[in-house]
Amino acid sequence: MSASNSSVDFIVTINYVSNMLLAYVPIFVFIFGIVGNCLNVFVLGQRALRTNPSSVCFIVSSIAGIFVIISGLISRMMAGYNADLTLTVGWICKIRNFALYGSRTVVLWMILSATIDRWLSSSIDVHRRQLSNMKNVRRCIIVIIVYAIVINTPYFYCYEANLSGTMRGCYGSTYACRTLTDLIYAIGTVQIPLVLMIVFGLLIIRNVHRMQQRIRHNVNAASINTTHHSRATTLGNTSKRKMNQQLLKMLSLQITLLFLFACPHSIQKVYSSFGPSLPPQSVQYAIETLIFNIFTLLSFISSGMPFYIYTLAGGSLFRKAVVDLIKTTARRLLCCSCS
Repeated sequence: MSASNSSVDFIVTINYVSNMLLAYVPIFVFIFGIVGNCLNVFVLGQRALRTNPSSVCFIVSSIAGIFVIISGLISRMMAGYNADLTLTVGWICKIRNFALYGSRTVVLWMILSATIDRWLSSSIDVHRRQLSNMKNVRRCIIVIIVYAIVINTPYFYCYEANLSGTMRGCYGSTYACRTLTDLIYAIGTVQIPLVLMIVFGLLIIRNVHRMQQRIRHNVNAASINTTHHSRATTLGNTSKRKMNQQLLKMLSLQITLLFLFACPHSIQKVYSSFGPSLPPQSVQYAIETLIFNIFTLLSFISSGMPFYIYTLAGGSLFRKAVVDLIKTTARRLLCCSCS
């Protein structure tokens, strides 16, 4: 009898921790995520950065990240107070999940696009470098948005509210639906872009190594007497190369944290579909629910952290852009107040 009571107490404690996580953590993630992504759009949208194809990919990813946080975290915050309408209203359940997973697809695939652009721009092949341009980035954005809409349409058909015996009240209405949507998310939204990011990241490292060897060879072969024009060209190339290196650092850190924060959530969703059905009042069910909530919150953190990653890893390039944005905003506010 005492063992049974201790199990009940343990379940109550686990459920209490889960509810507290849903009630308070999303508030902080929501605030720093919205602020960070909005700052990203403004900073990267400045003239010095918005002409770079990778910066445009980061901008679109940040805009999609705002939609991820709004569509996903508001319901999570309301769930902590037992006021989540997605659990009881069918059309809200469908729209919320389509917007959430569609936006998350855009976020990850745009980061992959930035990785491919860095690979192209770091290539010693001039024809590949020429493919890194704004025209191709615009085409890529359209393709990714269409892809995100197409692969996430099953959420409109599969997801229903007021379900019982599932991880959430708003979930796939049948086993086939849950399996389909979880596999779409795990493979089509998360795993494929993350794997390709790692592959192209390794290719970038190889390109950088080759480029450095070529630069050293050219420096050794160059004449000591350098004209003013060639010195100016060298300075210009150095500045461009510095921007590319800082963008690559920003990208590398973001890929690493995306893998750590987004990957566990996708694996957990697949496990919840293929794993055994557990009684809602069991200890294992309470533990799995807690783990699921933690991984879900980590996935939202991954959508809200880019600005802070760029501030840390972007070096003087990104921090200078932040300072310029603050100065410009302050100047405009002062002008408005004076007028």
